[in-house]
Amino acid sequence: MIHIALFKPEIHPNTGNIARLAAANGLPLHLVGRLGFRIDDRSVKRAGLDYWPHVDLRREKDLEELRCVLGPARFLYFSSKAERAYTDVDYQPGDCLVFGSESRGLPPELLAENREHTLRIPMLTANVRCLNLSSSVAIAVYEALRQIGAFSPGHETP
Repeated sequence: MIHIALFKPEIHPNTGNIARLAAANGLPLHLVGRLGFRIDDRSVKRAGLDYWPHVDLRREKDLEELRCVLGPARFLYFSSKAERAYTDVDYQPGDCLVFGSESRGLPPELLAENREHTLRIPMLTANVRCLNLSSSVAIAVYEALRQIGAFSPGHETP
């Protein structure tokens, strides 16, 4: 399938929503770098996250380690500053969808080095800076799953 990667997420409810999305679709969730919250058993239980045992949670210390772990996977970076729309790419099984932190996004140098693989989710107005992280992940994940045929008749549920 595909991989979801969050780079230095800061807000635990967003990560919780994304973890639920990952569990619902059998997708690995990579938390990369320092987190702005705790994910130990006590914190998870207190939040009532009964689906947490179904999350394929993986931790990497930085993006380099993530690249090493995923080997030949194609990395697609999401940013409100990108020029290319998320619908203008042909998603493939094995792709890794990478999202930045809520307050800073992805590092500007990473985006500059990967312009051809950086995508945005368009908005009709300029009233907000960007969409909520968990909303953005959901939009991108479901487009990727749709394109690779994950919901086609006869396709096995992961």
